[in-house]
Amino acid sequence: MDLQDLWFVLISVLFIGFFFLEGFDYGVGILAPFLGKTEPERKAIISTIGPHWDANEVWMITAGGAMFAAFPHWYATLFSGFYLALVVILLALIARGVAFKFRNSEANPRWRQYWDWAIFIGSLVPGLLWGVAFGNLINGTPINANMDFTGNFFDLLNPYSLICGVAGLSVFILHGALFLSLKTDGVLRQRAEDLARKLWAPVVVVSLILAAANYLYIDIFTKVGVNPGIIPIATGAALLSVGYFVRERQYGWSFVMMGLTIVLALVTFFWFMYPNVMVSSTDEAYNLTVSNASSSDYTLEIMTIVAVFFVPVVLIYQGWSYWIFRRRVTVEAPLEY
Repeated sequence: MDLQDLWFVLISVLFIGFFFLEGFDYGVGILAPFLGKTEPERKAIISTIGPHWDANEVWMITAGGAMFAAFPHWYATLFSGFYLALVVILLALIARGVAFKFRNSEANPRWRQYWDWAIFIGSLVPGLLWGVAFGNLINGTPINANMDFTGNFFDLLNPYSLICGVAGLSVFILHGALFLSLKTDGVLRQRAEDLARKLWAPVVVVSLILAAANYLYIDIFTKVGVNPGIIPIATGAALLSVGYFVRERQYGWSFVMMGLTIVLALVTFFWFMYPNVMVSSTDEAYNLTVSNASSSDYTLEIMTIVAVFFVPVVLIYQGWSYWIFRRRVTVEAPLEY
């Protein structure tokens, strides 16, 4: 494996970690106004992710930074072509981050309700648009021979990418419900468990629609044929097992298998993408690949040395933070952080 391939794998791992961790964050933020019937209940729900959301988003920032350094052409084309969509995501995340800090600064119920809906919107919009963005990466966008994006914002809102967005959003919501079933107690726990049982079947239906769309819109037949391979099949099996464990009320295993579903789905995505990092709908000769979009070998060598030292430190710190805040949250005793 050369350095270009290694950094494609590392950036893939960063995005997988981000969507696994931030996925249930988005789900909790979306569900908070509906599962929480009173202010103390909403405060308890939001406090389940309060100590973690900012660390989870570090994975996204690190992935973007690694992309900028390792594959500058990928970064330039992606961030210029998807500029408006990414600005919308950024503004939503800013509003969400501010809401986490501001909602408890006043006791006024209307003040807190305003910030609760900011958390909802700040979770819903990125949860949808990340799926749209990844759908466009693999489906293709207008890119010319100079690696310039030649389309517009509405080119990104094609049927396939919207299916990807809805599928990703539905998975995040179910992931959030399962997370709340593990992190809350009492009536909140019961509501989260009931919702998880109701959400599983719709998520399966949307996932099947996405699976069919993969064969209709992207060139899977050329790459893998009719049989998608062991990883996509394992993804489907993991999602089906979520329903089994939910019915058996084994919510810990349900959460693990939901997380495994997300991980395997993204592994499938990057596997189908490779060696491309962005597909050109103009001409496949204009595809951005790990070879033509990468930095010099020297840059990649320096980045590899830095990653070897600092990535374990970040992982240890984040694991420690989840251990410290591992207890269940109740309405009477929300987490203080």
